[in-house]
Amino acid sequence: MRDVAIVGVGCTPFRPLTPEVNWKELTFQAAVRAYEDAGIDPRRDVDSFITCAEDFWEGFSIFDEFTPDQLGAVLRPMHTVTGDGLLGLANAVMQIKTGLCDVVVVEAHSKISELLTFEHVVELAFDSVYEAPLSRERDVHPYYVAGLEMQLYLHETGTTEEQCAAVVVQDKQNALLNPLAPYGTRMSVDDVLGSPPLSDPLKRLEVAPRADGCVVLVLAAGEIAERLCEVPIYIEGIGWCSESPWIAARGAEALYAKRAAQMAYEQAGITNPLQQIDFAEVDDRFAFKLLQHVEALGLAHPGQAGKLLLDGMFSRDGELPVNPSGGCLGAGDLIEAGGLARALEVVLQLRGEAGARQLPDVETGVALSWRGVPHGTGAVAVFRRRS
Repeated sequence: MRDVAIVGVGCTPFRPLTPEVNWKELTFQAAVRAYEDAGIDPRRDVDSFITCAEDFWEGFSIFDEFTPDQLGAVLRPMHTVTGDGLLGLANAVMQIKTGLCDVVVVEAHSKISELLTFEHVVELAFDSVYEAPLSRERDVHPYYVAGLEMQLYLHETGTTEEQCAAVVVQDKQNALLNPLAPYGTRMSVDDVLGSPPLSDPLKRLEVAPRADGCVVLVLAAGEIAERLCEVPIYIEGIGWCSESPWIAARGAEALYAKRAAQMAYEQAGITNPLQQIDFAEVDDRFAFKLLQHVEALGLAHPGQAGKLLLDGMFSRDGELPVNPSGGCLGAGDLIEAGGLARALEVVLQLRGEAGARQLPDVETGVALSWRGVPHGTGAVAVFRRRS
């Protein structure tokens, strides 16, 4: 099986609003930066292009027909993954490992600021008989499901609301050092706990605010990556999982994340995550999900992530930093681009290009994505800088 490495990255800043550009311009800006970083011409050097998008978010159907122009993919192989960016990354890895392609580009973006009916689009993913009526008939936000999941997680693991609030404090503070992140700030646990309730016990400040932005990654087979890039970042393992679509059938653990991690770890030869992983970027669009996802990755025992976070283990200068970028809470919820945003931070850290938030002496990082309420779908990728 061929090695696969990241040889180019490009992105736009993440912003609450981007009225000055449309989504095509966002994608073009990120793509130009990625190609310049990789030192390639997309019309000559790229074998396949992947875009990650959901028609409902975009506002029009057959979305992939609108993406080739700004990626340099006109009349070239073009694929759409209706899902998160890490799922697109997995498709790119498979295209290279099978020998079908040598160089593949993956794009994911968010122009979610233009969607004025976000909660109604989310409702379309709910079971139309048993779940959707709860929000429609009672006029409550569909994020009530996150409140129920948080309640179950706290009850089953003994995690406290204070520990979940501390996630917000840490990630928003980390975001202050990330020039891409628009939501960095300093606040206290009391500030978070005192914010308006959304769905008990979930508070409004525990929900990641949405953001616009685009991330483009260039992947290449190992033998090509060595020629293109001084510091190729290898994708040692990648896994994905969709657990039960029925909300009532899920438990307190993020089973989708746990199974995806097991798949990625097996490929990467990771048998002891705590010893072999230097840092992690995980989806935290709800604060409790960071703790749940850290436990699913095997970086903490069930119910222990909150205590370890308060002890400083997951801080930027802790034993195992989590979300040095600020995560979704600090950088914004980029919808389907969220997974690539997590991967982008891992790559920048491993290349030593993370600026003021750079972690010392990191060689292996993991990225975890989740598609959000009401999905039970996630992906995990293990990245490594080989000496």
